[in-house]
Order: sequence, then C-alpha cells, then structure tokens
Amino acid sequence: MPKVKTNSSAKKRFSVTGTGLITFQKPFKRHILTKKSKKRKRNLRKDGVVDSTNHAFVKRLLGLR
Repeated sequence: MPKVKTNSSAKKRFSVTGTGLITFQKPFKRHILTKKSKKRKRNLRKDGVVDSTNHAFVKRLLGLR
C-alpha cells in the first residue's frame, strides 16, 4: 500500500489541540483594518474551532484517520 499523504495546505492552516479539537486562525485580520471595529479585531485574535460537521473531513486532510 502507498503512504497516505497529508494535505499540504491543511497542515499549514489547522492544528490539533491536546483535547482533540481542531483549531485555525480566523480570516480577515491581515489588511484594511481601519474600517473594522476594535471589538471585531479583538474577536478575530482568538483561534477558531472547526465545527463538528467538518471534523471528519479536516482529520482526513491531516492524515489522522
């Protein structure tokens, strides 16, 4: 059997926590920040968590299943 390759774009975007959650950095925090409110930018700092409906798909991309 051939080796299962990890999706290169997925390994740069997602990371698995110790408890098994899959986290990612939220988008829209790179440029054009002047028109975004402080509250919105503050909330974009926090890591996003992959929804349970996409959990199996992202795990397959990362080669964890």
